[in-house]
Amino acid sequence: MENIREFHVQHRKCRRIILFPMPLEGHINPMIQLANILYSKGFSITIIHTQFNAPNPSKCPHFTFHAIPDGLLEDDASTADGVIRFSNLISKRVEPFRDCLAKLLLDAMDQEPVACLITDAAWHFTHAVAEGFKIPTIAMRTTSICSFLAFASFPLLRERGYFPIQGALSSLCLRIPD
Repeated sequence: MENIREFHVQHRKCRRIILFPMPLEGHINPMIQLANILYSKGFSITIIHTQFNAPNPSKCPHFTFHAIPDGLLEDDASTADGVIRFSNLISKRVEPFRDCLAKLLLDAMDQEPVACLITDAAWHFTHAVAEGFKIPTIAMRTTSICSFLAFASFPLLRERGYFPIQGALSSLCLRIPD
């Protein structure tokens, strides 16, 4: 029975899915887990990643990995301010990502067509790039339910006038609005 299932999976491998996780463990691991599930359903998997905190390809030999330069200078990589480091990382990835995606699509003309791009939601530029190549895009959020609820609350906060914050932020807020 397992051989029959394996036979069908092998013959369904005619579509490639490209994944692009943020270079953080809490983003890479869920993306790799999703990639394993998709692979088990017959998709070929390509993972685009930055050089910074790159996944280990030997742990997933059935995937294809493509590194793009992260554009971080040594000063950026060693800075204690993670926000600045990742702002720089995101802002410098558009062109390398576009170039890598173009190369993968060119290579795919002789292999499996690309079904879609699954990208970390933090890579805000990927949808526009993929749209330029007419590739469907799925944004994956790897955050907790608390983060999801915070983002989901923005429309209500805006509707009630709590957001954007009006006036000075120098006073202490002692009560959270209902």
